[in-house]
Amino acid sequence: MPQRTTLAELLADPSAPARAIIAPSSGAALSYNDLAEQVERLAAALRGAGLAPGDCVSIVLPNGLEVLVLFLALTRARLVAAPLNPAYKADELRFYMGDAQARAVIADTANAAVHDAAAKLGLPVWSPTADARGQVWISPLGPAANRVPEAARPDDVALFLHTSGTTSRPKGVPLTHTNVLCSSLNIARHYELTPEDRSLVVMPLFHVHGLIGAALSTLASGGAVIVPPRFSASEFWGLARAHRASWYSAVPTIHQVLLARADSDSAPHRGLRFIRSCSAALAPATLAQLERRFGAPVLEAYGMTEAAHQVASNPPPPRPHKPGTVGVGTAEVAVIDDAGHHLGANMPGEVVVRGPTVMRGYRNNPEANAAAFIDGWFRTGDRGVLDADGYLALIGRIKELINRGGEKISPAEVDAVLLEHPAVAEAAAFGIPDAKYGEEICAAVVLKADADANELAAYCRSRLADFKVPKAFHIVAALPKGPTGKIQRRELSAMFKPGAK
Repeated sequence: MPQRTTLAELLADPSAPARAIIAPSSGAALSYNDLAEQVERLAAALRGAGLAPGDCVSIVLPNGLEVLVLFLALTRARLVAAPLNPAYKADELRFYMGDAQARAVIADTANAAVHDAAAKLGLPVWSPTADARGQVWISPLGPAANRVPEAARPDDVALFLHTSGTTSRPKGVPLTHTNVLCSSLNIARHYELTPEDRSLVVMPLFHVHGLIGAALSTLASGGAVIVPPRFSASEFWGLARAHRASWYSAVPTIHQVLLARADSDSAPHRGLRFIRSCSAALAPATLAQLERRFGAPVLEAYGMTEAAHQVASNPPPPRPHKPGTVGVGTAEVAVIDDAGHHLGANMPGEVVVRGPTVMRGYRNNPEANAAAFIDGWFRTGDRGVLDADGYLALIGRIKELINRGGEKISPAEVDAVLLEHPAVAEAAAFGIPDAKYGEEICAAVVLKADADANELAAYCRSRLADFKVPKAFHIVAALPKGPTGKIQRRELSAMFKPGAK
């Protein structure tokens, strides 16, 4: 196969009759040939609507066949796709659409918040529909006869996203065709994906984990993408069986839910080729439980929006996968000290990354770019260490490390210990202000069996140095999470800080 340079060449074989996308909710399925023809038709219609190369279109839709078809059509037309969470409120949507400089919005007719935000920005809202055969149409756009858009260029921006904004105002991340394509191909190669593989998508497609990590990588390999409208624990194993899923990728919270329900849901003890975990730290105890119950290797990975998702991952067998690490780099990975000097094996510092998957810079944010890059390397803001085999272990977000009287404590380390306790379902350590130590460590815990704070403290003291044992344990019904399932430690810090109501 000739070298692929843009997302117009993402599909492993555009003429293949094999299934590319399966939509269980409607029963529709698209072959690669169908998908390629739709992409060309819709790309022509989009350009025929008066959009010019480089124009941005916001996609505000739940997971489904439509999102993937429209994303590929937009990028084929040299337009920029900006997917957004359909659960956002009108003010949030207005900010993100405005910051992306969107020229149009593709959304369901029933989403009132989208229509409100778009009206305030003076943007047209186009509504997609899909028929029983999976053919996608955009109302009110009609066909654009004989208008084939010019070919995209590798350095065209294809995808515009925002950082999570947990520490500051969200920053705009433009990802080029090269960034997204290289990341998709890297993931496909790393997991040795083939046309026989089928990925069950449980992560939202408005985020790089679902879009690139689970969906585009599969299309790049010639496999099939199974796309239900949302993650449903009660339906997961039925879908996996019915459509012969060979792998899935998710955040630890989803893995934990599937694990907790495995017996009551009659989950199989084998059948998946592998399970992938990304976007938050997976406790080694949870990894071991997943492997025992589901009979498949669990491969923890590390990704970020600025690097078009995957930076590193544990490899599939027969190469070793090491619990407690995020594996080997699928981009170029290094560790530096505070002065920017590169460190050797087993020396902790800040993780930096470079390569064709890494963005060129945040949009219109020279101050953030000056802080984010050093000698051509992107500073991830994560603290980690590379072992002698090149496997990366993450210690935690530098800004999330708890500084207790000069001792730096990784919340993830405390989480991992708590998750080994048989009564703990979920756990998150976090810092709160303290007059004596500057910061003190606390933990919020969701229980699945009886336990109290004294028991949890004693358990931690038997496994952690005294200064790492949380001062207080808060038993909660649920942990605050972002739209992709990441635990929001900052919310816990605000909730339980001294004087908080």
